[in-house]
Amino acid sequence: MMNARKLLLGLALAAGTQASAATLVYGAGGEPVTLESGNLNDTNSAIVQNQIYDTLTRVRPGTTTLAPGLATSWTPNADRTAWTFNLRRNVKFHDGTPFNADAVVFNVNRWWDPAFASGYRPQKTWESWRLIFGEPRGKDSVLKSIRKDGEYQVTFLLSRPLANFPEMISVNFFGIASPAAVRKAGASYGTPGAGAVGTGPYMFRSWTSGAQINLAANPSYWAGKPRSDTLLFRFLKDPSARLNELKTGTVDFACDLNPDSLKAVRADKNLTAVLRPSFNVGFLSLNVRQEQLKNAKVRQAISMALNRKAIVDAFWGELGVADNSFVPPALAWANSKKVAATAYNPEAARKLLREAGYPNGFTLDLWYMPVSRPYFPTPKPIAEAMAADLADIGIKVNLKTEDWAKYLEDRNKAPGFDMYMIGWSGQYGAPSNFYDAFYGPGGTQDSGFDNAQVQDLLTQASSAKSRGQQAELYARVHELTNAAAVRIPIVHSRPLCAARSNLTGWVPNPANSEQFWTITKK
Repeated sequence: MMNARKLLLGLALAAGTQASAATLVYGAGGEPVTLESGNLNDTNSAIVQNQIYDTLTRVRPGTTTLAPGLATSWTPNADRTAWTFNLRRNVKFHDGTPFNADAVVFNVNRWWDPAFASGYRPQKTWESWRLIFGEPRGKDSVLKSIRKDGEYQVTFLLSRPLANFPEMISVNFFGIASPAAVRKAGASYGTPGAGAVGTGPYMFRSWTSGAQINLAANPSYWAGKPRSDTLLFRFLKDPSARLNELKTGTVDFACDLNPDSLKAVRADKNLTAVLRPSFNVGFLSLNVRQEQLKNAKVRQAISMALNRKAIVDAFWGELGVADNSFVPPALAWANSKKVAATAYNPEAARKLLREAGYPNGFTLDLWYMPVSRPYFPTPKPIAEAMAADLADIGIKVNLKTEDWAKYLEDRNKAPGFDMYMIGWSGQYGAPSNFYDAFYGPGGTQDSGFDNAQVQDLLTQASSAKSRGQQAELYARVHELTNAAAVRIPIVHSRPLCAARSNLTGWVPNPANSEQFWTITKK
C-alpha cells in the first residue's frame, strides 16, 4: 500500500500531470516551523496541524460559531471562573492510544507549566499559550489549575472570569497530541524526523524539508472517513508559482494568492475563486527600545507618513481595506468613534519629526517577511512602498529579511527589529484575540511596549459579560493604542484562495482553521 501511495505522489508531482483522485494536493505558502501543538504562532504550521490534531472545541465551517470537538459539551460556574468540559468517548490517537482526560491534562501542562518535564523548554519557546491566555503558570497566570474529574471530564479553574474561554481553547494552536508519542520522541517531537500524532482526520507520514509533507487518511476518524486517501502539502513560497501549479493541475487548491490574480482565476474555466472571509490584520510593528522610536512623536510621524489607502489599493484592490483599527471589520463594534480614519499627512509627519529633534531624519531597518501571508501576500514590494513613503519625510529605510523560522524567533530577541512587517489571522470571534496577543503581557517581547493601563483594560474587557460593557472598554483600548502608534494597521484583507473546478466541499473559515477531510475530488 505504501509503495502504491509513493507511486501516486510521484505522478502527482510530475510536471504537467494531474494529481490522482486518491491524493489531494495543497499549495502551501511556506514550510511549517513545527508540527508540535501549542508551540506555534504561524499559519504555515497551523494549517497542517489542523489536519493532524483536533481541539476541544472548534468552529462551524465558514464561521466563528463554536461547535463541539473533542469535547461534546462545556459549562461554566456562576462567575465563569471554572469551565467544565465533557470529553468525547471512544476516540483514539493515531498511535492507537486512547484519548481521555489524562491526555488533556498532559497537553495543557505542556503548554502552560514551565516546570512540566515533558515541555522540554530549554529547546522550545511555547509562545502560543502567551498569545491567547497571557502568562504561563505562576502568580500572573489566568489558569490556576486543570483538574481531572473523571476519565472523560476535565475542569479548568481560572484566577479571574473569562467569558470567552471555550472560544479561546478552540484556537488551532491547541490541538491535543498523543502523550505516548510526545514521551517517545522527547524534544524532537513535531520535527521532520519525529512527526506528530493527534486524533485528527489525517495521520503524519513524512516531512521532506524544503519540499513537502505527506499525510494519510485516518480511517477511524471519529467524525467520518476523509474523502481522500492522501493529503500532500507542497511548499510553494511564491504566490505566482502556486497559481501556475493550480492552472496545470499539479496542485488542487491553494490560498494566499496575489490579489491581482483574481481576474485571472475567474477567467480560467478550470479554476474556482474562493474568498476567505476577512478576519485578519497586517501591520507594521515598531520597537520602542530603539532610540528614535522611544519617542511617540516619531512613531506617530511614521503612521502619518504611510499612505495606507494607496498601498492597499495598489496591492489588494477590492480584496483589502485600510483603516485605523487593529481589529477586522467584523469586530468593528469594538472600535472608538473618537479615532479618525487613516490620516496620510506627510507635512504633519515632518513637523512631528522636527518637534522630536530629528529635522534631518535618520535611518532605520525595516524587516519584511520572506513568505506570503494572508495579510501580506507580496511582502517585499509592499515593504518597498512603505520605504518610499518614509523616505519622503526623511527616514531612510534599510530593507532586510531572513528565513521565516528565524524571522519569527529573532523579532523577540534583544535588541529586536527596528520595524518589521507581521500580521495576525484571528482564531476566535472576539477582539481579545487580536489585542491580547500583541498588547497583553505575553505579546510585548518584540515591541517593548508594556503598557499597564492597556493591559488592565484588556483584562476588564475579557471578563465583561455583556457586549455593551466590552465595547466601552475596547473603545478606550483603541484610543490608547492608536495614540501609541506601536502597531500600525496597514490592511484587513480578504485572502484569495482558488481550487480546481473538480473540487467540492471546501469551506474556508475566517481563522484558517478548517480541516480538509470533507473535500471531494471528482
